[in-house]
Amino acid sequence: MEFSDTVVTAAGMFGLWSPPAFRGVVDYGTWEAELLEDEDISRHIRDGVFVPINLHSDGAFTFLVRIGSEALPAELTDREREYLVVSSAPYLFVATDGAILSGIEHAGAVAGPHLHVPLPAGRWEVGVFLLDWTAEPGMQNSHGDPLPGSLPDFTLLVNAERAGAGYRTAVDTFDRA
Repeated sequence: MEFSDTVVTAAGMFGLWSPPAFRGVVDYGTWEAELLEDEDISRHIRDGVFVPINLHSDGAFTFLVRIGSEALPAELTDREREYLVVSSAPYLFVATDGAILSGIEHAGAVAGPHLHVPLPAGRWEVGVFLLDWTAEPGMQNSHGDPLPGSLPDFTLLVNAERAGAGYRTAVDTFDRA
C-alpha cells in the first residue's frame, strides 16, 4: 500500500506520529510540554510513537509512505535508488490507531494539515529516504516545479518489526557527513 501527499512545516521538522500518544496535546502549552525540547521528542522516539523527519528547514515537501507485508516487504524502487541522497537507519513505530505524517507543530488531538496513514496495529520499522527528484531529467517544468509522475522528496518504508532489530533513536534523522 502507498499513500502520498505534500506536507508542510514551519518548525523545521516533520514526524510520523501515533494519534493516541498525542491526544492530550490540545493547545500550545500542552504541545510545548510534549514536543518543544529534543529530550521530549527523544522520549517519544524511544517509545515508538514518533519518527522524526528532521530537516532543520521549513517548507512543503512531498512524502510517499509505502507499507510492506510479511510476504512483500516495502523496498525502494530502482528509480528511487537511482536518485537516493541519504537514508536513515530504521526507527521503531508502534501503531495502535493508524499514523499521521505532519509538521511537528501539527501533532495533537486535532491534527493540522497532514497525511493520514491507515497503518494496522502492530510494531513496525520505518526507514526514511531523501530523494533528489530534481536530478531526474524531464521531471520539472520551466519554473522548477515537479511534473506529474516525479519522485517524492521523501519515501518512508514501513515494514513489520524483525526479531532482534536495533532502532535509531536520534532526533536528527540522518547522520551528518
